[in-house]
Amino acid sequence: MNIGDAARHSGLPAKTIRYYEEVGLVSPGRRGNGYREYAATDLHKLAFLQRARGLGFSIEDCRALLSLYEDEGRASGDVKRIAEAHIGDIDRKIAELRSLRATLGRLIASCHGDDRAACPILDDLAGRFDA
Repeated sequence: MNIGDAARHSGLPAKTIRYYEEVGLVSPGRRGNGYREYAATDLHKLAFLQRARGLGFSIEDCRALLSLYEDEGRASGDVKRIAEAHIGDIDRKIAELRSLRATLGRLIASCHGDDRAACPILDDLAGRFDA
């Protein structure tokens, strides 16, 4: 099937599929005219990548996971280590977002939100903390 059909079947935009090919995650065959020819195995890889990316795995993590998926002699511990590292990244991002939320919450609480020009939120963004 061509890239348009692969896009419809996988739910991924053709541009994303081309990118995955560019970075070596999928390697569709080529027809005599040079057009891509996607097989069932390519569609399966695209679905795998869509799910992995949806869970926030990086391209390099996806590369490693796909390689492990295709290796029947893999150790599940290798897969688990990648997932554990990723959940650590997620936890760090959550902590950072909570900190950002707390800071923004304090700034919002300090703003009168009325017709006055003085605004602690803008003062903080501008680096003026004496307001």
